[in-house]
Amino acid sequence: MVMRIEEDIKLDFKDVLIRPKRSILRSRVDVDLIREYKFLHSEYKWSGVPIIASNMDHTGTFAMAEVLAKHQMLTAINKFATVKEWQDFNTKYPNYSKYVCVTAGSSDHDFQNLCNILKVVDYPIICLDIANGYSQHFVDALKKVRATFPKKIIMAGNVVTGEMTEELLLSGADIVKVGIGPGSVCITRKKTGVGYPQLSAVIDCADAAHGLHGHVCSDGGCTVPGDVAKAFAAGADFVMLGGMFAGHDECAGEVFEEHGKKCKRFYGMSSTEAMTKYVGGVSDYRSSEGKSINVPYRGAVENIVLDILGGLRSTCTYVGAKRLKELSKCTTFIRVTQQLNEVYAQQEHDDWR
Repeated sequence: MVMRIEEDIKLDFKDVLIRPKRSILRSRVDVDLIREYKFLHSEYKWSGVPIIASNMDHTGTFAMAEVLAKHQMLTAINKFATVKEWQDFNTKYPNYSKYVCVTAGSSDHDFQNLCNILKVVDYPIICLDIANGYSQHFVDALKKVRATFPKKIIMAGNVVTGEMTEELLLSGADIVKVGIGPGSVCITRKKTGVGYPQLSAVIDCADAAHGLHGHVCSDGGCTVPGDVAKAFAAGADFVMLGGMFAGHDECAGEVFEEHGKKCKRFYGMSSTEAMTKYVGGVSDYRSSEGKSINVPYRGAVENIVLDILGGLRSTCTYVGAKRLKELSKCTTFIRVTQQLNEVYAQQEHDDWR
């Protein structure tokens, strides 16, 4: 085996814009964001707005699920939630089960915890999450979960290439989670040099998945509502958001003041802070691949939810897509060297936050 270089350029969300087209849509209200999916392995069907709050412990909370479920959106509850917390949520909101994902990792402990949760709440969606979806250990864990829960919808990742997308689908996944390094508090690319620009990763993985009647979820890299639209336009069936949902009332953590401004703590799940909190520290054989930051306090998450959904509807009107399902078929991306007029960028950034 020898080193090789792929010469074709790979693109990120910042590298493209969506070209507008003539449209007969008269208003954003005419756009239908609800999608319905059948899956490769699962017997369940799912319908809703296919946006997911990340399974990070800050954003993957039951409080987040309460709000997002009202908009028919999903929340991947973090894997540290207790069986008691799951029972309490299910008792309070018995009709929200289709909008919540049960998260697990690839260890034996994670598998046992998953089994314990699904004994008390019969929820249809499992999110198997690991930083490196290329590990044979992860593939074996996926096969084990599929064999144990043959009817469930299983989302598994993360990967960024077509061949591994196919591998995970053939090993039992219904949805493959796409993204290595694009997240706002992820430093995998900095620490390892490994990654793949998110737009191209979604395009490549979606092409591979759809050929097998599977689905993909774009995970990471979205910083504004327009990026969410680009992810769907690139072929993503679902889009997972962490940083865009961070800092809100429904996120874990207390509000505190820093330099006279209200903040909340946000960190990557491979950060020193997260590993110290959950496993007692960073092992000698590895390094931290996440960072910890204080994000501005943003109030109710309802505000950003409406902003994202409004932007997505507007995108569809610009290209003539009456339904979200049609967006990728109506999209032509154009490569750009600059997207935005940056004259008042900092002021806009502060206002949006």
